[in-house]
Amino acid sequence: MSMKIAHPSRRRWLQQQAAHAGLMALAASAPRALAQHPAAASAADGAAPTAARLWYRRPADEWTQALPVGNGRLAAMVFGGIHTERLQLNECSFFSGGPYDTTNPRAREGLPQVRELVFAGRYAEAEKLANETLLGQPARQMAYQPLAELLMVFPGLENARSYERSLDLDEALASTCFQTGGTTHVREVYVSAPDQLIVVRLAGDKPRAVSLDLTLTAPHGQRQGSEGGHTIWVAGMSPTLEGIEGRLRFECRLQALTRGGKLVVRDGGLQIQGADEAWLLIAGATGYRRFDDVSGDPVAANRTALAAAVSRGPDALRQAHREAHQALFRRVSIDLGQGPNGHLPTDERIARFAEGQDPGLAALYVHYGRYLLMSSSRPGTRFPANLQGIWNEKVNPSWGSKWTININTEMNYWPAELTHLGETVEPLIAMVEDLAVTGAKVARSMYDAPGWVAFHNTDAWRVAAPTDGAKWGLWPMGGVWLVNTLWQSWLFRRDEALLRRLYPLLKGAAEFQLATLVKDARSGFMVTNPSNSPENSHPFGSSVVAGPAMDNQLLRDLFAHAAEAAAQLRIDRPFARACLAMREQLPPDRIGAAGQLQEWQDDWDLQAPELQHRHVSHLYALYPSDQITPEDTPALAAAARNVMERRGDDTTGWGIGWRINLWARLKAGDHAYSTLQRLLHPRRSYPNLFDAHPPFQIDGNFGGAAGICEMLLQSHRGRIELLPALPTAWPQGRVAGLRARGGFEVALSWAAGEVQEVRVQAHAGGSTDLRWPGGQLRLKLAAGETVRLARRDGQLQRARQMT
Repeated sequence: MSMKIAHPSRRRWLQQQAAHAGLMALAASAPRALAQHPAAASAADGAAPTAARLWYRRPADEWTQALPVGNGRLAAMVFGGIHTERLQLNECSFFSGGPYDTTNPRAREGLPQVRELVFAGRYAEAEKLANETLLGQPARQMAYQPLAELLMVFPGLENARSYERSLDLDEALASTCFQTGGTTHVREVYVSAPDQLIVVRLAGDKPRAVSLDLTLTAPHGQRQGSEGGHTIWVAGMSPTLEGIEGRLRFECRLQALTRGGKLVVRDGGLQIQGADEAWLLIAGATGYRRFDDVSGDPVAANRTALAAAVSRGPDALRQAHREAHQALFRRVSIDLGQGPNGHLPTDERIARFAEGQDPGLAALYVHYGRYLLMSSSRPGTRFPANLQGIWNEKVNPSWGSKWTININTEMNYWPAELTHLGETVEPLIAMVEDLAVTGAKVARSMYDAPGWVAFHNTDAWRVAAPTDGAKWGLWPMGGVWLVNTLWQSWLFRRDEALLRRLYPLLKGAAEFQLATLVKDARSGFMVTNPSNSPENSHPFGSSVVAGPAMDNQLLRDLFAHAAEAAAQLRIDRPFARACLAMREQLPPDRIGAAGQLQEWQDDWDLQAPELQHRHVSHLYALYPSDQITPEDTPALAAAARNVMERRGDDTTGWGIGWRINLWARLKAGDHAYSTLQRLLHPRRSYPNLFDAHPPFQIDGNFGGAAGICEMLLQSHRGRIELLPALPTAWPQGRVAGLRARGGFEVALSWAAGEVQEVRVQAHAGGSTDLRWPGGQLRLKLAAGETVRLARRDGQLQRARQMT
């Protein structure tokens, strides 16, 4: 029996069809025209951003050609097939295994012995003993899993003409359009945040044009079924991995709605026959409640979501999705100019970016980064963007597609506050709150210490103990970098409620470090031991070491942030004093004999096995921190530049993303741009613009998007800098909606490399130094106040004050 939605009025239906037919005629006659949007006026005006669209002339053959849609919890990869269409589906909490604890019972006993070996310079022995006594059991963590897959087969659809598939970032809509047999077919897919559903719309410009067979399968599906003649489902359990029993239930459920035609349940699937239009509503859920609770009912959750959606109807679903998405997406606009290659399909633009004739692709990359962050990290879940955001087709994905917290997770959030997407940080805060619980247990059992600790990786079950191997995992600073990342949200927003939420996390991380730092007898400084400089080996057969530069830089920030938070909240004065006192006992940054910023306390850099290692961990102080700047610490900035030149820019995708930001902080705009050219190249960007490590890691997308913005706007140390690293490739442009630390929002335009106009709005109220090439101005603004400067007589001059 077919389940039909009510007809709209005849007049409204004819209007919709006429508009639809006009769009289809445009697609048939000039597909390229659909890739061109009118220039955006301003994000503040609620206009669609310029050319925020990916498009292609053929279906995807591989997963890294498919187009991603998501709402932070549910996601799909859309292939855009003609006769056969595939949607690969994900749900953010679906991981292998179930709640588990990896704490090694030998850790308390082994720790002092490992420390002694490190201080004695017997590093390889220390690493061996650490592998035996300090690593978690099991040493490997659980992996993110694909949820399900929808396969749609359309009998008789072959030899398509005027084919185009696209991803409209402003609409958060993946579309496929083509003609065959005299009929224009349109397929659309989006993932609604308000209604927590994946929605597929199938339509044609002729009556009864929609006929297909569809099946729903899952890699771990153990049961399948149908209900009511319009619904199919697949359900099962997470897989067992490394001896950790699969205990997480899941279900994926699809309900079909049609206008006209017939619905038939057949062979475990559904068949739609001769419909004018059809909608597929897909719900997915697991039993995950918290890292230690899998008692949720995914079946009930899916039934509730579908029932609510059916009662509202497709038009209301689409409108709610659009409004919720655009409320965030349209906050920012960016225009770097258009070039002759801007009209090409996206994959061709990537292949030709090095020609220098497509500045708009860099702007698209920013839009895409913001879109991906919105799609993979939204309030309402405890799952921040993982190594692949939220998209994964493999049961054994690279590095488990979980959270590597020695750079990758933090990099995912570099563009969040800067590009006006502070809401996306909420799941990261939630995960760190969980880690503070599991990490407190590790701190007690392993170190007999207060506070909490997390090492270099974690998963859905919030494992906080060392993992993988001492060479990579024996780094007790993962939690520190996470809370330093969250501190940035306070700096951008100046929201006291947020600070009160973050303070226990900062305090717990600092308490652990205060209790576990040990004195280095050679130098007299307080250092971490054992630790490593993330994933990089020193010249003595190991990576295990005491007090690497990055640890000291992270701790300088942590202790300063914890003390400042206590002062802002007017609490815990003795604790704040202890933090600041310990900060003074940390080893300083050192410059080696070759003029480089040292990665370790000793000058080992030029003897290290990998002189061009992908990690540049000891440059944390330059970016994302502000401990090193060309203006305030010129010698250290020069030493950091020395490291950059020696390491080189030709590295992994995410490594290139980090380097763009570092060159931007060094005010080397043209070098930052040449590094961006490496990122926007087929070697480092897949056809769908996913970052290629390789394989796919999403942190490169986020790092690259942040780096482009850092070239245009920087804010730290009480100042806002306009066009600090503008490359000659972008002589004119404009950007609006970017945020600056201190609670400010900035819009600016430039021509011939000079700022033409700037608007600064204070959301929190406060003072800042506004700087631009050739000038500066001290601003003091009340909350809600805006100042505007415009170029007159060759100078930027202040216009009237606005509120």
